Amino acid sequence: MTTIDSVADGIYRISSPVQIPGGGFTFNQYLVVDDQPLLFHTGPRRMFPLTQEAIARVMDPAKLRYVAFSHYEADECGALNELLAIAPNAEPVCSFVAALTSVEDMASRSPKAMKDGEELALGSHTLRWFDTPHLPHGWECGYLFDSMTATLFCGDLFTQPGDEHMALTEGDILGPSEAMRGQMDYWAHSTRTRELLDKLAAAQPTTLACMHGSAWHGDGAGLLDQLGTALGV
Repeated sequence: MTTIDSVADGIYRISSPVQIPGGGFTFNQYLVVDDQPLLFHTGPRRMFPLTQEAIARVMDPAKLRYVAFSHYEADECGALNELLAIAPNAEPVCSFVAALTSVEDMASRSPKAMKDGEELALGSHTLRWFDTPHLPHGWECGYLFDSMTATLFCGDLFTQPGDEHMALTEGDILGPSEAMRGQMDYWAHSTRTRELLDKLAAAQPTTLACMHGSAWHGDGAGLLDQLGTALGV
C-alpha cells in the first residue's frame, strides 16, 4: 500500500502505512527530483523494497545523488546502505554531529557532514541545513529547507498517529500530534526548544514535510509558534 504523491514542485511524499502496537502509523520519505536528486529519510531497512519501488515510479533509483536524514534512527536511515548499494553516485547527507558519532562508521560511503546554515544545490532546488539538537530528540538532529518551494523537511515534528492520511493537508495536524505526544512523549524538552523553533519559523515555510502522517500546507511559521506554545516554551 506504499504511495507516492506530489506535495510541492518536484517534491514527492512516499508513505507506507503499518500496524504497530496501539494502532496504525505511517513512515514517510521525501524525494526531491532535480538535476541531483535527493531522498530525505530512507525508511526502515526492512521496508527498503517498498521505498525502492515507489522511487522507481518517478525516477530511476540508481540516479539518486544524495540520501539525507534528520537523525540516527532506523526509520530515518535504516536503509541507507541498501540505497547506497543501488545508487553508485549517492552520498549520505547528515549533520556534522551525526557524521562524527555514527554515520562515518556505519555507512558504506563517507557522508557529507552539513553545518548549520550550509546549503546544498540540487539544480532548481537549493536546500539549507538547520542544526536542531534535541528537537524533538537526538543530539545530532537537523532539518533541510528548500528555498524554491518553501518546504521544510521537518522529520518527527508534528508526528501524527494513524495509517490513513491525505498526502497533503491544510487541516489540523497540531492537535493529533499533541495527542500522540500525550500518550508517548518522544520530546527531549531541551532548554533551547523555543530558540530552535523560532529559527525554523524565520525561514517562513509554507509546506511542512512531516515524517509521520500528512504533509501540511499553510503558514508554517505560525504553526511552529503554536507548537512552542503547546510545549510550554
